[in-house]
Amino acid sequence: MLNDRLTLSLLGGIGALLALASVVTAVLKSRQPAGQPSNVVANLDARVRAWWAMVAIVAVALAIGEIGTVVLFGLLSFFALREFITLAPTRAADHRTLFWAFFVITPVQYVLVARDWYGLFSIFIPVYAFLFVPIRSALAGETADFLARTARTQWALMVCVYCVSHVPALLMLQIPNFENGNARLLLFFLIIVQLSDVLQYVWGKLCGRRKIAPVLSPSKTWEGFVGGVLSASAVGAALWWATPFAPWQAALFSLGITLMGFFGGLVMSAIKRDRGVKDYGNLIAGHGGVMDRIDSICFAAPVFFHVVRYCYT
Repeated sequence: MLNDRLTLSLLGGIGALLALASVVTAVLKSRQPAGQPSNVVANLDARVRAWWAMVAIVAVALAIGEIGTVVLFGLLSFFALREFITLAPTRAADHRTLFWAFFVITPVQYVLVARDWYGLFSIFIPVYAFLFVPIRSALAGETADFLARTARTQWALMVCVYCVSHVPALLMLQIPNFENGNARLLLFFLIIVQLSDVLQYVWGKLCGRRKIAPVLSPSKTWEGFVGGVLSASAVGAALWWATPFAPWQAALFSLGITLMGFFGGLVMSAIKRDRGVKDYGNLIAGHGGVMDRIDSICFAAPVFFHVVRYCYT
């Protein structure tokens, strides 16, 4: 996949942006008063370093090929599922159901993606896993809080595994006149959904006044939302050359990605507030846990995948 010149151009552009961010961070650190480090600058430095690592991991996965990318997102789903389940109270009777969720259902979902078995991977979790989970839990014989416990496991599989698996599934799409371009389509999606998060944060800091949902996410403002969504959509339109879309189509797809990404982040924030935590974990310095980094992807990926598949294959 990395033999494609346009794919390398996309990765080079990402590298240039991160290099600029690293320079800005270094300048800010050099201007700090001696013995008075800024928490904001330290957080920015940690985030930039984490972004370098994450981009490098994605690039290596793409260099390996489709299997490498499937394995990468399978691992992300595994760790995200672990973080999600850790927040929810479980009983001893749930352990065997969770074993199936982690070590059977999750791998099978990604094997189906790798085999490009669309007819089964698109319904495996929403139908068969959803039916299996309550059956397995019922066989354990524990009825206390049964409905809530079962629903939590089903929801965790849906968000952390099913939705995320649609990202590597983009590599399996057979789009006419777009041979060897699927890696670009995957990068386009990741760039827009992650850039939207960053730009919403930047616009919110610059001119944010009116909060959207102060209880769920105090940092999200209407000004940041509108500015970030429009800016990311404009970037998406400018990157049309990396996709099978015309410029106006790339803008519309980017708009859909940013909107679904925003709603995904909002819903996952509601779950964190319900559990009384700030982050899902601390695996990624400056970003929290895996789930904190992919919350926008969870809602945006299946919508983007199915619309592209319906319209272009």
